[in-house]
Amino acid sequence: MKPLSGIKVLDLSRVLAGPYCTALLADLGAEIIKLEPPQGDDYRHIGPFKDGESALFTLNNRGKKSLVLDLKNPADLELAQAIAAKVDVVVENFRPGVAERLGLGAEALRAANPRLVYCSISGFGQQGPFRDLPAYDLVVQAMSGLMAGTGEEGGQPLKTGESIADLIAGLFASWSIMAALVGRNASGQGATLDVAMYDALFSMLTTSHALHLYAGLLPQRVGNRHPLSTPFGCFATQDGQVAIAVLSGKHFATLAALIGAPEAAGDPRFATDESRTTHEPEVKALIEAWSSQLTTEEAVAALAGAGLPAAPIWDIAEAAGNAHATARGLVTPLPHAVLGMAPTVGQPVRFDGEKPVSAVSSPALGGDRAAILREFGLEEIA
Repeated sequence: MKPLSGIKVLDLSRVLAGPYCTALLADLGAEIIKLEPPQGDDYRHIGPFKDGESALFTLNNRGKKSLVLDLKNPADLELAQAIAAKVDVVVENFRPGVAERLGLGAEALRAANPRLVYCSISGFGQQGPFRDLPAYDLVVQAMSGLMAGTGEEGGQPLKTGESIADLIAGLFASWSIMAALVGRNASGQGATLDVAMYDALFSMLTTSHALHLYAGLLPQRVGNRHPLSTPFGCFATQDGQVAIAVLSGKHFATLAALIGAPEAAGDPRFATDESRTTHEPEVKALIEAWSSQLTTEEAVAALAGAGLPAAPIWDIAEAAGNAHATARGLVTPLPHAVLGMAPTVGQPVRFDGEKPVSAVSSPALGGDRAAILREFGLEEIA
């Protein structure tokens, strides 16, 4: 039995943050009723495509049931409200105020269903001066402080390669929903949850918080090295780079001996993590005098043999296709009506040795209407 078996979720969300949240819940056994407009979730129309199916939609809507409703139609709105009265959770990511205008706001739905956990995901939250600003992942990355601290030394601010603000907001939304369900078990009352992409991403920048809130400093862009610890970054090899993560004095002494510079461990410039960071260029030169004579594979093997954390820099194909990823089940094929078996990356946590993942891939647009109406006893209203 999966942890969320028996939990019913009405998913009013689209694109990424909300669907990612509900996909995680689906993996853990929740029943997700995805309400879509007649044209479908926007992600159904964004590539890349395989056999006409959107990869992004397929990956982020696994294990859900699809119901098409036009919320501007009073009859369809009544159906949505009737379902909301019988579920445990509602997730929406409309612009703040839109759900209320539609008649699907937290106050109205919780009045009809006091045990309801109602989760709103938005760019900047339901209150505050930025509430009504249009928000995409790039906007939030730019305003959160993440981009300002990311990039090559002396270079321009950079975004991450993934829509990290959307994904983190979806992750925090799923976390808060499960916490609210635990609270409901104790109190009998649901909750209204306000998840902002801005708040969620800002909360993750712990190194930046340490520098700004405690040291009174602004994070500087330092490329592929750690802003506070050294050596903790990427170093040149004959055929690429090797990532090395050394934090303690003991590990630095081991590294110094390995690279043929044992005297470095006793050098006052390198005595502490902080002093090594102050003299980072000198530390890097010492390491690269050794690493640049080796291939990445040889450098990683030597470092690992000395018990030092090190790694090659893999692309996604290498990350997904190695023996460890296979053993951990990082990619799971799920049945799909069009694709046959669709590769899926489910939630990553193992429960008692097992990794719960949805049983099926993404749904056809509106393909579950009859089953959903029958389940909730709404055929007559429909």
